[in-house]
This record gives sequence, C-alpha cells and structure tokens, in this order.
Amino acid sequence: MNRQWPVTKLGDLADLVTKGTTPTSIGHSFVPNGINFVKVESISTAGKFIEEKFAHITGDCHEALGRSKLRAGDILFSIAGALGRTAFVTKDILPANTNQALAIIRLKNDVGLLPEFVLKALETGVVLEQIEKFKGGVAQQNLSLAQVRDFHIALPPLPMQRQIVDILDEAFGAIAIARANAKKNLQNANALFESHLQSIFTRRGKGWMETTIGEICDIKHGFAFDGAEFSSDVPEGKPFVITPGNFTEDGKLLFNKRNAKRFGGDIPAGFQFDVGDLVVVMTDLSSKMKILGKPAFVETDNVLHNQRIGRVVFSNQRVEKRLLYYFMMTEGFLKNIKGSATGTMVKHTAPKRILSNVIPFPVNRQEQRAIISKLDGLREETQRLVAIYERKLTALEALKKALLHQAFAGELRIVL
Repeated sequence: MNRQWPVTKLGDLADLVTKGTTPTSIGHSFVPNGINFVKVESISTAGKFIEEKFAHITGDCHEALGRSKLRAGDILFSIAGALGRTAFVTKDILPANTNQALAIIRLKNDVGLLPEFVLKALETGVVLEQIEKFKGGVAQQNLSLAQVRDFHIALPPLPMQRQIVDILDEAFGAIAIARANAKKNLQNANALFESHLQSIFTRRGKGWMETTIGEICDIKHGFAFDGAEFSSDVPEGKPFVITPGNFTEDGKLLFNKRNAKRFGGDIPAGFQFDVGDLVVVMTDLSSKMKILGKPAFVETDNVLHNQRIGRVVFSNQRVEKRLLYYFMMTEGFLKNIKGSATGTMVKHTAPKRILSNVIPFPVNRQEQRAIISKLDGLREETQRLVAIYERKLTALEALKKALLHQAFAGELRIVL
C-alpha cells in the first residue's frame, strides 16, 4: 500500500455494506427459471459471473428478499467459503439477488471515488492480508460484515485512480486472452490423447477379439477400515489407506498433505497392496462422477486396500494389465460406468457392473505390448504439454497479482 495515499475504511466509502438471505429461510425455494440468484460459485476467480451457475427464484421471493436486491454498480465480495471473490454487478444480470455468503458493497456517489478502483483494491494482497487477519470459522472460513467495513483502502487522487484502472484493465485483458489460449491448449492436449485412446479400441484390426472384463479378471472389495483409526494426523511410517480422494482424473493415485490418510490400527491380513497392483475407484463423492470407474496403479508400498476401492486380480494372461488400464480410461468404458451408477449425490459402481463391460483386444500379446508402448509415449508427451500449459497459467496468475501489488504500492508509472 502506498504510504503517501490517504487511507480510508471501506465502510466510510460505502452507503451500504450488507449481505443477502437464503430463500429457504423465508419459506421460499429455488425454481428452474426466474430471477437470477447469485452464489459464490457463480463468480469465477477472475471476477466474472458464470451465468450457468446462477440459481433462480420467483418474483415474489425476489420482492421478499428486498434487502439483498442487487443494483448496477454494486460490488459483491465473498465472505464465506472461498473468501475474497469479487464481481461488479452490471445491468445485464439484473434483476438479481444473492445470499449471505456474499457481501453487497454499495459505494457512495462520490466525485472523488472510482468504483472500479475500489473493486481492484479489494483484489490486492493488502486486502488479502487483512482477510487472513480477520477470518474465522472452523469447517468454513468466514468474515463478518463489520470486518469487511474495516478493510483499509488507500485512495490516490481521482485522475490517478482512473489511470491505474485503465492500465490494469489493459494488462488484465491481455492476461485473460493468454489464459484462455493456455486453457484451450491444455484442453486440446488432453482431448487429443483421449481421442487417440478411444480410436485404438474402436478401429480394431485383424486378429482382434472381444470378451467381457470378467473373463480375464475379478475385482475384489477392500476392507472396511474404521475411519477413526486413519487420518492425516497419523505419524509417517504407518501405511496409507486409499480413498476415492486419492484418485486423479488422469488415472493416477496422488498422496499429498491434503488427502493422504494413514492407518494407526492393526492391519488385517490380505488387505495390503503390492506395488504394480491395478485398482479402480467404485465410489465418487461428487455427483459429476469425474473419477468414478477411473483406474490407477499402486506405485508405492505400504498401502492398504480400503472398501469401495476395487483391486483387479487377473485370472489368466490373455490381456496385458496395462492394456486393460488404458481400456478403463476410454470414454466408452467410463460412459458405461457412469450410466449404470447408483446413488444421488454420492455415486457408486460395483464389481459386476465393471466386469460386464466388453473389451476388444488383439490376441497377439506382442501386438498388445506395441499398443501399450505407443500409448505410453503419447501420454508422456501429452503430460509434458499439460505441465507446460499449467505452468503458464500459474505464471499468468502470479503476473496479475504482481501488477496489482505494483499498482497499489504506487510503483506503476503514472503520468498526470
């Protein structure tokens, strides 16, 4: 924060700092179509509205929630969950309403105050540091309206506010284009591999045959470990317990500080994986089913076989293990798994549903290995490209933060 600029509390710059109300608290419910209802998830990390993620309420509900009716020019600032997401309300989303997870900041109509400058100030590291200082809550982080009103905003003269906003808008526009291109390239790299993978199993040639997965292997359930005995607090050296949260969308197992669970109890016999075991996730905690049916290889020792994780046990050598893995990564296989899933919010599959899928494969094992080698090479190149694009996205986000810091530290070159 530039020490030469006068500092003002956000509450002194606003006519109103309030929050919305959930419709159910006043006897109303959401409807398929109607007045836009903005939630935290309706705002992207780039500060844009994601209209397909708007909920909707009736006109009567909108009137009943009068306090949280939005106006053009309002600034929304998330105070629960994903703290600090901001958005500027424009006429194109109105009429609209919001809930208690978003603060509504309605600035004074002051000739010395540029709303777009305040919006960008709320995205700076200075405000984020204040969030870290103020935030409370256990299961969900949150801020009070009083704490939002107490945010300190440094205000340069109005001409400088305009120049800072113009410079940042131009820079952020270029960053947004670069981000969109990087995301598109990232999606294209993944789509290219998935398309080639699918074509391998659909454009089968001479010497191929079909059989059910159940004819080449079985899938074993894991042990129902007591949840009280495995957590991220168990000391290192104790075995990991695989959960659905360890599976990634690209067919791997990931153990990190956030999702690694270790078991501190007595280990039951026969429920410890060997390195190289093929496993499949049979429960997805998300209704979107991003990992349901996804396979992975166990690549480390000292890992326990938990319930709802399937262990693939081969009964013959007709199909290479890694070829089955790649088949289980195909869009066709995963579509079948999702189509037969049970449950509402938490989705489940079962060994019988997995084993009933038909796998095409070349009878010749040498040809199977050649396909595996080709797919391994393509996947390695795809992952290399993905890593490049992900690093670029990270760098662009860091650049945006650096520009914000420079702007509000008074380090941008401003000519008045």
